[in-house]
Amino acid sequence: MEPMQILSVVGARPQFVKLAPIASALRGKADHLIAHTGQHYDELMSDVFFQDLGIPAPDFNLAVGSGTHGRQTGAMLAGLEEVLEQTRPDWVLVYGDTNSTLAAAVAAVKMHIPVAHLEAGLRSFNRRMPEEHNRVLTDHAADLLLAPTEVAMKHLATEGLAGRSVLVGDVMTDVLYRTRDAVQAKHEPLPEGLAAGQYYVSTIHRPDNTNDADRLGEIVDQLASLDKPVLLLAHPRLRSLAEGHGIALNQGAVKSICPLAYPQLINAVQHSAGVVTDSGGLQKEAFLLRVPCTTVRPETEWVETVELGWNVLVSADLSELKSAVTRPTPSATNAAPYGSGQAAHQVAAALLGSIGIH
Repeated sequence: MEPMQILSVVGARPQFVKLAPIASALRGKADHLIAHTGQHYDELMSDVFFQDLGIPAPDFNLAVGSGTHGRQTGAMLAGLEEVLEQTRPDWVLVYGDTNSTLAAAVAAVKMHIPVAHLEAGLRSFNRRMPEEHNRVLTDHAADLLLAPTEVAMKHLATEGLAGRSVLVGDVMTDVLYRTRDAVQAKHEPLPEGLAAGQYYVSTIHRPDNTNDADRLGEIVDQLASLDKPVLLLAHPRLRSLAEGHGIALNQGAVKSICPLAYPQLINAVQHSAGVVTDSGGLQKEAFLLRVPCTTVRPETEWVETVELGWNVLVSADLSELKSAVTRPTPSATNAAPYGSGQAAHQVAAALLGSIGIH
């Protein structure tokens, strides 16, 4: 009997990070192909990036590049249709909430190829976010919904999708624990000039926080006034917008550097006094490392981090940012809402055991 063929479709760096444990769990059990849409050009996605995470090189690279949402998604649809005609996989596995995710789901559905969605059921309920449209549309198109949390399972049930949903845990927990153990074993150094427990890590990138000069200026002012150095990991877009707004990123407590590769990021967060971010993934990683997080957004998909006291949301009144960041350390918890680090094996079991799901 031929091994099952599974095609993973990814297009941005965070999706490759999620792909790593899946590729490992499927090794020797399925014929696993990888299509890279090239949605994001990322200079950090070098050969070293793939080696660090143990990811095989993609079998297909569409090199779509950036563009408006419609143009980008359309180009991916055309490219992925060709890949699917060529490969005819048993499953198309899509990750998260990018345009690559939606394009692959639509392309596969039109060709009657089963779709599985990893990270199904996440909801911010903020319809201004393109990611929210992508994840909702993908969930309703997919045949198998691989949910990371009980909360995600409830969202799917509310939308009438319980029959297609499986709770697998969060693959980012797998990645995080594996990376944490690796950097500890290597005694990875901290960024220059920082001492363990004596600095904060920050990332700010969402348009709601960066497009408006007054809002970005106030966020930077609040970070600059903190009681410990703030390591601001600034993407080129943030640097460009700050420059256009006339905002100095290096001021007061803030020291801006280029984004860190994933192992170095986890090392920096693990040894920090706290995280200030508007990133989805970093909120959860901070929680898993038991580092207090302050999120500059009105809502979060990772509500468990807030309910357990390890994450505080600040949005409308930015003057609350400083007191939120310097709040006392939250109560210790053994709660594991994102699983135990075995999600990829659960995903493999769901895919390999579900060929008769339709």
